[in-house]
Amino acid sequence: MLKTSTLLAAVAAAALLSAPLATPSFAKEKTVMVGGAAMYPSKNIIQNASKSKDNKTLVAAVKAAGLVDTLEGPGPFTVFAPTDEAFKKLPKGTVETLLKPENKDKLAKILKCHVVSGNVTTSDLKDMIKKGNGEAKLDTVGGCPLTAKMKGKNIVIEDGKGHDARITIANVKQSNGEIQVINSVLLPAG
Repeated sequence: MLKTSTLLAAVAAAALLSAPLATPSFAKEKTVMVGGAAMYPSKNIIQNASKSKDNKTLVAAVKAAGLVDTLEGPGPFTVFAPTDEAFKKLPKGTVETLLKPENKDKLAKILKCHVVSGNVTTSDLKDMIKKGNGEAKLDTVGGCPLTAKMKGKNIVIEDGKGHDARITIANVKQSNGEIQVINSVLLPAG
């Protein structure tokens, strides 16, 4: 009896070891690294951004502004995503003030100035800039005017105050859009 159960256990173990291992579908995806984390095209903007060590401030701001459900939604959206270093360029205390509950609407307005409807790749931006004689006007979901331009080989996004943010990591595919990582926070005019 003992020999039969040992033999059955050995056969079962051999069958398990010889079976192909199931690989999660996201493991086969073409990813881009942002902040030390792989960004999976099958995951949404929030799922990916929350894994990046360079986007902790952005994720905290999106949560504080009540925009998580929107950016987890179907989209598609293109998010010009400032890094933590970009947020550090703001005057001291700005981020802490914006994250307070009483500033939720102001924070939401600023964040919506980073979001454009649709999938906008850098190829799209370059085409739009070329067709626009060196400038492409972008309409954000927050109603903020943005202008895309070329500076050398770099695409920069100019905000309503005339400040530039350079795209540093381009075309990060998401299940509900694109992320274009930028090196400055975009601010609404006025």
